[in-house]
Amino acid sequence: MPPAEDERSLPLPERWPRASKFALSACAAAVAELVTFPLDLTKTRLQIQGEAAVRRDGAAAGPAVPYRGMLRTAAGIAQDEGVRKLWQGATPAVYRHIVYTGVRMVTYEHLRDSVLGKADGESFPLWKAVVGGMSAGAIGQFFASPTDLVKVQMQMEGKRKLEGKPLRFRGVHHAFLKILSEGGVRGLWAGWVPNVQRAALVNMGDLTTYDSVKQFLLLNTTLVDNSVTHSVSSVCSGLVAAVLGTPADVVKTRIMNQPRDKQGRGLLYKSSMDCLIQTVRGEGFMSLYKGFIPTWMRMAPWSLVFWLAYEQIRRLCGVTSF
Repeated sequence: MPPAEDERSLPLPERWPRASKFALSACAAAVAELVTFPLDLTKTRLQIQGEAAVRRDGAAAGPAVPYRGMLRTAAGIAQDEGVRKLWQGATPAVYRHIVYTGVRMVTYEHLRDSVLGKADGESFPLWKAVVGGMSAGAIGQFFASPTDLVKVQMQMEGKRKLEGKPLRFRGVHHAFLKILSEGGVRGLWAGWVPNVQRAALVNMGDLTTYDSVKQFLLLNTTLVDNSVTHSVSSVCSGLVAAVLGTPADVVKTRIMNQPRDKQGRGLLYKSSMDCLIQTVRGEGFMSLYKGFIPTWMRMAPWSLVFWLAYEQIRRLCGVTSF
């Protein structure tokens, strides 16, 4: 059989391994995102509440929004805006994870297996897993930053309506076009620095922890490569990712949600470091962990749903376990 025909006879995952892994991880991420999205919306609203820089800027401030916990915030959104609004911004969130998760998963596996030299059946040094996880997260988030910007701004539309402010966007595509027209291409990457910083920290918790815990369990316990091992690894990765990523997530959310001038420059914060300093000075250190509970409660089930779905989809499609 000629080489070309022989190649065409191979299964799709073997012919295009990276493209197949990208598609499989994107599918698993879309499922996990839709299941846990209301917690992400609740987290975003909590992170914006009581913003000191907004209180100082009279023009940007609207009516005061009372401090509420996670459950009261979620119930308030459902009561004041409707249950469907708990999924407001879900479309760009799914778009974002198709890009972000697809890129980060393919990048991490490539770095782990080809660049950092992981051998089958052997332990993988933690420092290599950290380098691979942080690098993959940063690269994936840079490419997905415009979709994350749209997601964050659309999540705040319901709050603007309650404050009597005009809505900014009619939908996802209108949001992309409006941000592009007001800030140019640069405007689509507003807040990309804290975004990438957060993604690097989150993936040090998510990818690094999942991979390290899974390999530890397989090499040092009686557990085998099944759903139990995947579940334990994913729960650990969700907790570590939430602890490491929440402060950067608060800064990222505030940078992305702030009003901007015609050149796309922020009116409240000059940079992510300026936002960090203002937040700590004006609201205290623990304000960096606003929304931690919904962040963790979202990351834990998100990691569980994603990793279980991803591992099972890979197995069904004939791709080796992650």
